[in-house]
This record gives sequence, structure tokens and C-alpha cells, in this order.
Amino acid sequence: DPGDHVDESADTLPAAQLQEKAGALPWTFLETTLPDLIARLTKKNFDFGDFRLKLTEEQVLRAAVKYGRVVAHTVKMYRHLVDRMGDRAFDLEMSVDETNSVTSLPEHVYIATEMKRLGARWVSLAPRYVGRFEKGVDYMGPAGTELEAALEEFGRDFASHVAIARTLGPYKLSLHSGSDKFSIYPVYSRLAGELVHVKTAGTSYLEALRAISRINPALFRDILCFALEHYAVDRATYHVSAEPSRVPDIGQLPNEELSGLLDNFHARQALHVTFGSVLHDERFRTELYDALRSNEEVYYGVLEEHFTRHMSPFCQG
Repeated sequence: DPGDHVDESADTLPAAQLQEKAGALPWTFLETTLPDLIARLTKKNFDFGDFRLKLTEEQVLRAAVKYGRVVAHTVKMYRHLVDRMGDRAFDLEMSVDETNSVTSLPEHVYIATEMKRLGARWVSLAPRYVGRFEKGVDYMGPAGTELEAALEEFGRDFASHVAIARTLGPYKLSLHSGSDKFSIYPVYSRLAGELVHVKTAGTSYLEALRAISRINPALFRDILCFALEHYAVDRATYHVSAEPSRVPDIGQLPNEELSGLLDNFHARQALHVTFGSVLHDERFRTELYDALRSNEEVYYGVLEEHFTRHMSPFCQG
């Protein structure tokens, strides 16, 4: 994950500053020059089947400033792995999804063509797609966009990324923060086919809490209150937007309605990002594990339902 090397200012820098930053890129390591890069990428008409792309000098400049150090770092890591692994196989994935700035089609082309030119081989790439991919909840479009319109925009953009990946690779397109993105799974599966890679992990913990809400409601109430208290601090390293004030008053909910809080956007996300604090608390950790061990079938039941929702869109036909 070379996300720390992404320069998001490249999207809006004026020409003079853009040129200055481009000149400061590690051209020796990149084994090229700025004029050569511009000449190579602007003279070619890229044919991706359903569409063609001809990059402008400005697009190349912005792509290089934004992702040039990403390419350099990734190639450096790739060469290190080759040196250490010898004849042993390994998979390399490069992800730039943890940014605010979307990866444009010209930027995708820049990343792939430059990595190939430098001899790197990778199995998957995780661009920053259009829309919001927050932790533990479904896909959301850009702020102020209705979901239906957002899904259409995502589909158009993603189809073009798939075409680039097929032509310049093929390599998989990774969907990071992929847990619970149920709205886009059908589109993602249909367009990417065998080039699918969904990265999902942490929401099995949330389903454990769903089981706890049924097994030990008092413990679940205490965990939720604790999570809401710690959310402001624990959210710092995540792209999230839950508002604790919008979580239903747990004191007004009967036990049989507690599991429904795991379907509430604000409660679910607050519980998700505070998992470390909850499990670090000795009382919560001990009681939670004891309850799950004593009621394995309840936990297995919610897990099976949850995993089936994730997998079924990718198993059609």
C-alpha cells in the first residue's frame, strides 16, 4: 500500500507548480525523463475495445506528479521481493484506494504502463474508485448523489477500468474496504468477471455482536455504550461518517430489537471502528468469547447468512 506516496495536490495544482513538482520526481530510479514520458504517452492512441484514450500533456503531468512516487516505491518493493524470493512465486498487489482523490482513467494508464516498462509484475491493482467506500457499511455515491445515479456512474467508470486492466495486463481489479458493499457486487461481478478481487475481513466481528445481542443483551448494551464513547478517538484512522447522536436510544429498545442496530448505519460503523478498544477491555473480551463459545450455532448461523450475501453475487452461472 504505497498510499503515503500519492500526491493528491496534483489534481488542482497550477501549471507552474505542477512543472516544479514533476521536475523533482525520482527520474533516475524511474529510468526515464519528463520529456520522454510525455512523448511516449501522448503520441499513442490507446485502444481499450469499447473506447479509445489519447492522453494530453497535462494529463500525463498530473498523473506523474500524483502517482510517480507510488510507481517508484512499488517497483522498489517488487525488486526487493524478487531478490529475496528467488525462484519462489509471490503475488504483488498495489493499492491506492485510501485517498480522497479518485483514480482517473489516464492515471490508471500511467500507473500500468510505467510499472510494466520498469519490469514489475503484479496480480491486482486497487484504484480509488468513484464514490465512497467506508468501513463496515454499504457503498455510497459521491456526497449529494442518489444511490441509483451513483451506481450508474460507478458502473460506467468501473467498466472502463476493467477494459484498461484487460488490455494492459490482464490483472485483477481489487475492491478494498469491500465488506458489505452489497449494492455494487452485482455490477462489479458482471463487469470484471474473472478479474475480481474483493478484500473483506472485519465485519465478521459485527456479526459476532449480532449474535451477542441475541445471546446476552445486557453485554451488547454495554458494548454499544462503550463503543459510542470511544468512537471519536477510534475513528481517526478510518474513512467513516457515522454520527453517534443518530444511533437510536438503546435504553428505549426492547431486547428483541437490539440486533436491528447492526443494520443501522451509525451504530454499525461505530461498533466496527471501535473493535480494538472493545476487545482490549478484559471484561468485554472474556464475556464475549465465552458467550460465543457457549452458543456457537447462533454465531455460525449469522456468519453463514452474512458470508452468503457476500459470495452469492460472484457465484451466479
